[in-house]
Amino acid sequence: MYKILLLGNGGREHALAWKMAQSPLCEKLFIAQGNAGTAQIGININIPIKHFEQIRQFCVQNHINLIVVGSEEPLVKGIKDYFEAQAALKDIPIIGPNRTGAKIEGSKDWSKQFMLKYGIPTARARTFTKENFEEGIQYLQNHTLPIVLKADGLAAGKGVVIAPTITQAEQTLKNMLLNNTFGEAGQKVLIEQFLQGIELSVFILTDGENYVLLPEAKDYKRIGEGDTGPNTGGMGAVSPVPFADTTFMQKVKNQIIEPTLQGLKKEGIVYQGFIFFGLMNVQGNPYVIEYNCRLGDPEAEVILPRLQTDLIALFEATLQKKLANFKLQINPDFTTTIMLVSQGYPEKYEKGFPITLPQNLPQEVIIFHAGTTRSTENQKLITNGGRVLAVTASASSLQNALQKSLHVACNIHFEGKYYRKDIGKDLIIDLA
Repeated sequence: MYKILLLGNGGREHALAWKMAQSPLCEKLFIAQGNAGTAQIGININIPIKHFEQIRQFCVQNHINLIVVGSEEPLVKGIKDYFEAQAALKDIPIIGPNRTGAKIEGSKDWSKQFMLKYGIPTARARTFTKENFEEGIQYLQNHTLPIVLKADGLAAGKGVVIAPTITQAEQTLKNMLLNNTFGEAGQKVLIEQFLQGIELSVFILTDGENYVLLPEAKDYKRIGEGDTGPNTGGMGAVSPVPFADTTFMQKVKNQIIEPTLQGLKKEGIVYQGFIFFGLMNVQGNPYVIEYNCRLGDPEAEVILPRLQTDLIALFEATLQKKLANFKLQINPDFTTTIMLVSQGYPEKYEKGFPITLPQNLPQEVIIFHAGTTRSTENQKLITNGGRVLAVTASASSLQNALQKSLHVACNIHFEGKYYRKDIGKDLIIDLA
């Protein structure tokens, strides 16, 4: 039996908590810091995920014997290394890589060099810093359009800009390197070739030797319908993805997943946890846009509901290095999620607005909380973030699943509510 501490407070963490709480292996579940949704499943604790010393004290006092890291920041900052360095903590297993393994997400420059070193298909790119800013400006002059600029470090999914003109690319590079738009995360900037294709998110869980392939998903990053406007942390997702057929996924395994795992081993990195491959399908061939060292959000809200396997049993097999013969049970139905966000997101937005949820949800619809909390005055549900709620629905057809998500999204109310009504519509056209 496991007393589990889950780190994070978004929709992904609500989905992880929801799935883990269903396991008979779950004795007690704590979430730091969680949200109003996780509070219905486990016990929220008011410890920031960056405060490793407070997490240490809590784990010792509450006999925690499994830590699941939902968000990337504790992994990139080395929570696994911190625990392994202390006698009282080193036997508490953590689902997630150490600081070096987390560099696949923590540094886009490092991950790009890793991909090139191990022959993993990816876009051409060069990295620039404040010191060679003028060289970066010169490099842009002869670059094909559009131009992709990426902040090297963590930027909550918002550190990527696709510039349609040289002028906008120059301004973006200046903002990142000279005006510190993304702070420390933007001290290095990758200028990258734009890949024309369809995006896809692929996920594995690895024990350091073998892996299981989780359901794939397609997420929608732009704020506006028709994929317009700035990038967000994600406005919705769909799983399964119709174009990710057996032939395409075999290429993903042979050309990307297995070379990545072999490369990590050659680098001396023992990696136990999730790897998220952000891919681009370019005329039937997969290219890596980015790695993440955790599950995606909002992808977690569509792939975890499709997973019929006990998630804690899966984590146990990971820790015991027994994934070689582990078979996942996956629901074949389509699952969709639509993000309800605060007005102004991903830029400035206000918080604290009351939320009204519909009564008597259909069995095949789940509302995952992201930016929510309870009012201290009257315990009413209120908004507490840019992305507020994820409305997830399942059905035997993609169209029906989307209709269910949209119907419930329409019947949730809070001031300034915004959501995209075209999530997944491009895939329905492809299916026709």
